[in-house]
Amino acid sequence: MEFSASQIAGFLKGEIEGDPDVRVNNVAKIEEGHEGALSFLANPRYEHYIYTTKSSVVLVNKSFRPAGPISATLIRVDNAYEAFALLLNIVAQSRPVKKGIHPSAVIEPSAVIGSDVYIGPFAYIGEGCYVGDGCSVHPHVFLGDNTRLGRNCTLHPGVSIYHDCRIGENCTIHAGAVIGSDGFGFAPQSDSEFMKIPQLGNVILEENVEIGANAAVDRATMGSTIIRKGVKLDNLVQIGHNVEVGENTVMAGQSGVAGSTKVGRNCMFAGQVGIAGHLKIADGTKIGAQAGVPGDIRSENSVYLGTPAMDHKQFLRSFVVFKVLPDMKQKIETLEKEIAALKGEG
Repeated sequence: MEFSASQIAGFLKGEIEGDPDVRVNNVAKIEEGHEGALSFLANPRYEHYIYTTKSSVVLVNKSFRPAGPISATLIRVDNAYEAFALLLNIVAQSRPVKKGIHPSAVIEPSAVIGSDVYIGPFAYIGEGCYVGDGCSVHPHVFLGDNTRLGRNCTLHPGVSIYHDCRIGENCTIHAGAVIGSDGFGFAPQSDSEFMKIPQLGNVILEENVEIGANAAVDRATMGSTIIRKGVKLDNLVQIGHNVEVGENTVMAGQSGVAGSTKVGRNCMFAGQVGIAGHLKIADGTKIGAQAGVPGDIRSENSVYLGTPAMDHKQFLRSFVVFKVLPDMKQKIETLEKEIAALKGEG
């Protein structure tokens, strides 16, 4: 697809600075720009690239004020990052969509398949499954018995969804993710061995959920593990049994939530955040990378950092002390020697 700067500006309701007729047919990071590419500048740390980029068109915020000459045509918009994401969505949606059922797919007789679906090679659809209209089930996907997919879901290659799970409309699950595997439930015995506790519940993903590659969402021991609408989980995220994740919460890679914890709405977890079990995390909580949360977070819209996690203001004050601990230790040792010498003189 090819667009002129004026067409893009018209779609985004942006303001052009430069050649309105210049055309683009690709996208690129601003530091890797080339002729015919569209880029964007949102982070001030990347501003120096805009003066040397070879991209033909660059989206910038309306507030941007250049410090030098720029060869690219600029399109000023309210939010360059959001505008660029919108254009990427348009490009993605313009790609051809596969339809039809591959002859090597195995579909049990009691399964119900909607219209306009794609079921790829070697996919398996179990007894009593329901696949909604417009779904794409890519090669080697496994759907256990009585699993239901809402309309317009996309399951990428190698996804496994165990029996009795419920997937809402417009969900995307990336390659290798596992939905509905057993929760980590084992009862200690008197002989120091562990007896497995049967996991009899299921997993419910509400609408517009996205699950990253190789993530795992465990089924509940009883009842349901619930991922509410709009949640986005990155690659390698682990959600334990009976967890509930609130609407529009996002978690970055390698984060983990232990069993029976309730995570609120609109929360943001950075990479490798660990949440202990049976906790309550308030709506709007933001947790920094590698933080470990051992207890409830009850205040909404709070920011936590560190291990054990603490309020970010307290953490930053503590961090000032952490950095000078070696010097403090040396001063204390020096003072101890001086005190010992004074005592010896006495």
